[in-house]
Amino acid sequence: MNSASLFNIGVLIPDLLLPENADARKWACIACDQYTSQPEIWDAVDAEVGAAPSTLRLILPETQLPDAPVRVPEIQKTMEAYARDVLTRRLHGFVLTARTTPAGCRKGLMLAVDLEQYDYSAGSASRIRATEGTILSRIPPRMQVRRGALLESPHIMLLADDKARTLIEPLYEKLHARAPLYDTELMQDWGHLTGWAVTDPDDLAAVERALLALDQARGDAPLFAVGDGNHSLATAKAVWEELKPSLTPEQRETHPARRALCEVVNLYDEALVFAPIHRVLTNVPDASELLAALSAASDGSDAQAEFVAPGVSRVLTGLPVEALQPALDDYLSAHPGVSIDYVHGDDAARALGRRPGCCALLPDVLDKLRLFPSVAHGPLPRKAFSMGQASEKRCYFECRRIR
Repeated sequence: MNSASLFNIGVLIPDLLLPENADARKWACIACDQYTSQPEIWDAVDAEVGAAPSTLRLILPETQLPDAPVRVPEIQKTMEAYARDVLTRRLHGFVLTARTTPAGCRKGLMLAVDLEQYDYSAGSASRIRATEGTILSRIPPRMQVRRGALLESPHIMLLADDKARTLIEPLYEKLHARAPLYDTELMQDWGHLTGWAVTDPDDLAAVERALLALDQARGDAPLFAVGDGNHSLATAKAVWEELKPSLTPEQRETHPARRALCEVVNLYDEALVFAPIHRVLTNVPDASELLAALSAASDGSDAQAEFVAPGVSRVLTGLPVEALQPALDDYLSAHPGVSIDYVHGDDAARALGRRPGCCALLPDVLDKLRLFPSVAHGPLPRKAFSMGQASEKRCYFECRRIR
């Protein structure tokens, strides 16, 4: 295996830290950007974890961002303690993952990427690209957590356009019957998670060959498109750019903050199901005005979006997310007292939309096979799609030192 060849396309074999003698069910926690309108779920997770070691204590759920000045020092102190007493199992290699959800068994490959090969700006031609518009205001609060942190544990999921199934599926066929690194049910009915070490030289060489072939065949498209965790990856990039001027050229080549740990998933995995992300507006002064503005934004296509407000339920045509989001942005600019949240699940969105002063928009789901051709020409609007429902998001498990 030629590590330099992988590095040239932005991929590295990570040095991983895993928990030893910890309750894996309590250790694994869902992505921090989920359940933003349902803080009671985070309360339930906190109660179930209790005093046990958990990645819950290494993250800042977005519902708790206002508490960042108090929480961040606690998180970073916990990282130091876990690195000393909990994360005592070390692995130099990739990790093959299998996540069981209602959609099936979704397979992934944990690896590290070079942040110099990632660019979220519009018009980027980098190997790793954002799939959605990046909200720059969401980066500084997340930087508070990563800046000065000892560890990272990612919920970032990258997508590979691997129709021939050359990268992940052969590893699964070879390894899935072997003893795993970890194998656990997850909290809160999030499914089941299993991981296998990928350290055998033949397996590492097979990964290298598959990645190099995918890179050679990609044309104008990215090697990896960020499916989940774009703002977390953008935060890692921002912290790296902030740190880089203080380093020598030699240090810049090897500093662990230049890398970010991610899980790669094949776009063609049958258990990778795209779901829409719904919009819920609060403090809406006049739902009929919003309805009229959205109706006027129709692009004439067959795409639909359901509009729900107190006493109102209507289907609007010609509103794919590419037309819906700009119309909502214009409305929000003209009504600064209105707030927007992004919600998973039809029932949850409709229930929130029926509350007084609220409205919900439920757009059609994006066809996942449109993703790479679209991203080749620039990112989609923010929150254009979700890789599954909230309960199917990546759970934190593996950790890596970043300083």
